[in-house]
Order: sequence, then structure tokens, then C-alpha cells
Amino acid sequence: MSAAKKTILLVDDDIDDLEQLEAELLARGYEVITARGEAEARQLVAGTRPDLAIVDLMMEKPDSGFSLCYHIKKTHTSLPIIMLTGVESETGIDFDVTTEDERAWIKADALLDKPVRYEHLEAEIDRFLHES
Repeated sequence: MSAAKKTILLVDDDIDDLEQLEAELLARGYEVITARGEAEARQLVAGTRPDLAIVDLMMEKPDSGFSLCYHIKKTHTSLPIIMLTGVESETGIDFDVTTEDERAWIKADALLDKPVRYEHLEAEIDRFLHES
């Protein structure tokens, strides 16, 4: 399938991260919908069905990403979600989504640490959008 036909919801309250990732995704031919936080993303999800979501963990609240992932999965159960987080470097708390239990609790299908290397993100996007 062509990347141009795929729409990615990108959610981050850090405008620099949001714009940088948006530029990378657009350059690779994806349609990109952006939201600057959980509240805005919830409104977008209510009116659209992206092919994949990339969600920051800590936004308006430290757990906004968790809450948003739960909401997205409740609305669109099969929508793949990649969570980006700098929580380990900021708090020392380490978690992952390698087991079924962790994915069930976190509601994300993949977890990448910030600062994210685009090659790693692209590999995860390919895994969810092009290998299914």
C-alpha cells in the first residue's frame, strides 16, 4: 500500500517535537493530523479514523497519554498506537509494552523513548501499517 493513503494522528504538547515529526511524516508521504494535547486529540478521534496514532505520554497531565490511549482503543479497538515518552529520563521510572499484560494496561502497541530517532519510529510505523 502507498504511504500517501495512510493517515497518522500525531499528538504532543511540545510544539517543536510535534512540528519536527510532522515534517518527517509529511516528507514520507503520509497524511498527518496533529493535536497539541489530549483534549484536542479526543475531539479529532471523535470525527476521524486515522490509520495509526503516535501519542506523547506526558502532556496536560503526567498520564494524559495513558488516558488518551485508553480512549482511542475504546473508540477504535484495532487502531495501532505508538507511545513516545521521556518519562524514564525525567523520573527514572521504566516501563515497557513487551508483554500482553503491559499492552493491556498501557493500551499502546509500541513504546519509544524520547528523544526518538526517526529510523526507530519509521520501523514501528512500517510494522503496523505495511506488514499487516
